[in-house]
Amino acid sequence: MKINTILVGITMTMLLLALPAGAADYTLEIFGNANEDGEINMVDVTYAELIIMERNDETQLADAKYDGELDILDVTQIELIILGRENQLTLIDMADRIVTVKKPVESTVICFPQALETLRSLQMPKDSIVGLAKHRPEYDPGFFPEIGDIPDVGDRWTPNVEEILALRPDAVIFTSLSGYIDTTPTINTLESAGVTVLCFNLNTLETYQEEVEKLGYVFDKQDEAEEFLDWRENILHSIEEMVENIPEEDKPRVYFEAASEGDSYKIYGSYAYIAMAGGTDIFSDQSGSYMSVNPEAVADRDPEIIVKVGGTAGGYDLDAGDTSELEEARVEIMSRDILRYVPAVEEEEVHIITVHLLSFFGDSGCRSFIQVAYQAKWFHPDLFGDLHPQAIHQEYLTRFQGLDIDLDENGVFVYPPPEES
Repeated sequence: MKINTILVGITMTMLLLALPAGAADYTLEIFGNANEDGEINMVDVTYAELIIMERNDETQLADAKYDGELDILDVTQIELIILGRENQLTLIDMADRIVTVKKPVESTVICFPQALETLRSLQMPKDSIVGLAKHRPEYDPGFFPEIGDIPDVGDRWTPNVEEILALRPDAVIFTSLSGYIDTTPTINTLESAGVTVLCFNLNTLETYQEEVEKLGYVFDKQDEAEEFLDWRENILHSIEEMVENIPEEDKPRVYFEAASEGDSYKIYGSYAYIAMAGGTDIFSDQSGSYMSVNPEAVADRDPEIIVKVGGTAGGYDLDAGDTSELEEARVEIMSRDILRYVPAVEEEEVHIITVHLLSFFGDSGCRSFIQVAYQAKWFHPDLFGDLHPQAIHQEYLTRFQGLDIDLDENGVFVYPPPEES
């Protein structure tokens, strides 16, 4: 009887290990994640062993050594990754490039602000950042007070390769968003000189968790990544759980305006995160992330709440009471003749938010989870009575960014504050 129980247990374990990769909600794209779920642990060791024994189907990421052969050396490599003692790590970056990183990575050149912000969340030592591409976009000095001490290597898209090579970095964190510029020559030149290039985005809620987890493995900061992501995801998950229980008819109609240029209004589309915060996007039928719409279409769709991006206003170096530019932006949108009779204007449900809490503007960072918190508070103030976006923002600055900024005294990001809405 005891032997049969043991055999049943082994069989059940093997069945669980044999589950296809599709059974996981999220795949951590690091070679060594043999069962292709969201983490690397001892389950992957067993899974790889069962592949070698021909009891599991082979997976791409089981080839932990990335040498085209699956054997006991891959099992050893997985064990080393778990212990944080591997001398190299192969992963798929956000440009779908397979890159092998020599470990440890002790010096890094960064080519865009979101990468610096993320590495600060991982508690990377300041002196490990040996170079920054400081142009297009420029770094917000109120948020990045340390940038003056770090050598400048030029532009985000086309950094000065010679200056990067002179700094002898172990790795370069490059953008995965090439825009209209072909970044391949820059990447090829750096890699041909023996520099590891990793392409990341670090700018959207959809992929940020995956990217932070990868960087945690690259820089041996898995514990720090887990602590930060647990905190961040708990905030988003608590909002998501609340929103799931809101009936559709109780979700306000929301117009999110990224910019306005004469008779053309720009909407923020997928990066407005309206549905995530419990609203109904009046332009949900428009695909994309930055499109023009007719002002009459806005009025016809009768928004109950308007969220407006405050242009270049706001920031960390302003006195907390200096909301004049945001107030002007609010007055401007409420004074438009075509919007005069929409419910949002009549009920004064017009809210201004600065680019610092959004994605894909010049001064934007990795803080759009704070945007979601503010919007949830605006859309459902009674339901989210215990949600305090400024407190979340403050903890992020103090605990994860290491910044001595008191938001009661410095920093302007929304108007009016939720308590006054």
